[in-house]
Amino acid sequence: MPVFNMTYTETLDYLFSRLPMFTRIGAAAFKKDLTNTLALCKVLNQPQHQFTSIHIAGTNGKGSTSHMLASVLQQAGYKVGLYTSPHLKDFRERIRINGVMIPEQTVIDFVKQYQEVFDTIEPSFFEWTVALCFDYFAKEQVDIAIIETGLGGRLDSTNVITPIVSVITNIGWDHMDMLGDTLPLIAAEKAGIIKPRVPLVIGEYHPETADVFTQKANDEHSPIVFAQDMVTLQSYHHTNHTSICDVYVQGKPWLPQLECDLPGTYQQFNIPTVLATILQIQQTGLYTLTDEQIRLGILNVKTNTGLMGRWQVLTETPLTICDTGHNVNGIQYIVEQLNTLSYQRLHLVIGMVKDKDITKILSLLPKHAEYYFCNANIPRALPANELATAANQMRLNGQAYGSVANALKAAQAVAQHNDVIFIGGSTFVVAEVV
Repeated sequence: MPVFNMTYTETLDYLFSRLPMFTRIGAAAFKKDLTNTLALCKVLNQPQHQFTSIHIAGTNGKGSTSHMLASVLQQAGYKVGLYTSPHLKDFRERIRINGVMIPEQTVIDFVKQYQEVFDTIEPSFFEWTVALCFDYFAKEQVDIAIIETGLGGRLDSTNVITPIVSVITNIGWDHMDMLGDTLPLIAAEKAGIIKPRVPLVIGEYHPETADVFTQKANDEHSPIVFAQDMVTLQSYHHTNHTSICDVYVQGKPWLPQLECDLPGTYQQFNIPTVLATILQIQQTGLYTLTDEQIRLGILNVKTNTGLMGRWQVLTETPLTICDTGHNVNGIQYIVEQLNTLSYQRLHLVIGMVKDKDITKILSLLPKHAEYYFCNANIPRALPANELATAANQMRLNGQAYGSVANALKAAQAVAQHNDVIFIGGSTFVVAEVV
């Protein structure tokens, strides 16, 4: 079918079918160099150099950190581009300006114009998306763009920009088949976003990886800041809807009773990262951010940016929550937060993908819960019956269901008003319920 006759849906179907997509098929779609991205950018007249950016890598927290930063800069009146991945409901969630998704027609026109280039260069889905994003932000003349890496950093398609600040949120166990099987090896891949003389913020200090970042920063003559050395939180607490804390900068009070509309316990790690990055942005002298704008930006992340799937409450009775945390570190924080809730019974609707270390993740899940195993509607999903078999062997009791919707219906059918239903294990499971 010729692209110029396609609707938005047909355009995406064309791209899904033609271009390898990591979120659907896994490692086979991962390109281990920047050749294709650089070729696409050359065709597009080097858009990556036509806007100011902040680059964010890390195992967990990239999404929350990116959205918080975008929200604060929006609140200050700037035109802010935001690139994140994967999407939950609509591909266009990946590319936003001031919270508004890229227009469908812009996506159609881009594919129509560059179809022959795709055929020649043969990029992955992610490489094509990055090219579209950079072209869109350049043409729209954003004041600043927050660019989140896909996975890794050194060879990630986004790593053709030169930002004003680089951010690495944390290092944990994920994508070991592609990034390395030790934390220092994974850190070295993430450290690939460090650019010469560009300030670097490290979100979470870890003794196994700190030296990797310090050495790389020294090699690049880049000032390095560990967020915990600059920003600390006290009296951090949360409800199911907000987080509240007192913020100190190098021991001095800064933002008392700062409220964030992202309530996960893990936001106590992301908030210092965001605020340390804001201090670095202010030091560049390029942007003015007042304390009030910072407060409002942190308070209105979901409203300003459209972020979904972070400890998101779907219903109050029974309390039904979803979260996109899907690796060892993410699941640890989810279980920790589930343990703070009061309930009669806990129902977990869980699905995973084939390339995760499910044994490690299953070992973290609570034994007392009732499980509803499912698989998202993507080729990369681990079949529900395989997940159920592995989980049952680890004394996690439950049944397999043919879809996320059926698993959730089964949980809702038996849950009482004072029970809790949690949905997660995979971003793609959450995508089917939000």
